[in-house]
Amino acid sequence: MDLGDVPGRMAKVLEFVKTDVGTIRTGKATPALVENIVINAYGGTAKMRLVELATIMATDAATLVITPYDQSVIGDIKRDIIAANTGLTPVLDNTLIRIAVSSLTGERRQEYIKLLHRKLEDGRVKLRQVRHDKMNELKRMFEEKTLIEDEKTRLEEELQKLTDKMMAEVEKIGEAKEVELTTV
Repeated sequence: MDLGDVPGRMAKVLEFVKTDVGTIRTGKATPALVENIVINAYGGTAKMRLVELATIMATDAATLVITPYDQSVIGDIKRDIIAANTGLTPVLDNTLIRIAVSSLTGERRQEYIKLLHRKLEDGRVKLRQVRHDKMNELKRMFEEKTLIEDEKTRLEEELQKLTDKMMAEVEKIGEAKEVELTTV
């Protein structure tokens, strides 16, 4: 007997945390700031992430350039970036959109660090929930006599080691992002 789908579920949580933390502005232009914004394209008939509608490049540390694959959605992209309330202001420049990413004030950096800690805690809670679900399943199997005590104990220890490893990964993600946020 093994942990089944638990490693995969925990890996998905970790991927979610990476993506979620990547959306926090650091004062540097990165495609992650806008790539997951949902765009109501083609008159609202299609909801697509920006990364599916355009190429997104950071031309320097302060500028993002978005080039739509289809020029007919350029207005939709601009409108929905503004509506996403990211604090970014897109400017139309012929066939592309430019976004100037301003550097962060010390106060704003502290707000983003607090936001980072909330997002990391959400990730930890999700990991604990996966562990809790599996622990309940192991307990139920033990009570139903489909699992012996030694096996239950071994699986619980293995589950805890996996959880600890994933929690350490969340911490690494958080530490790296905090360094980005505090670097001027």
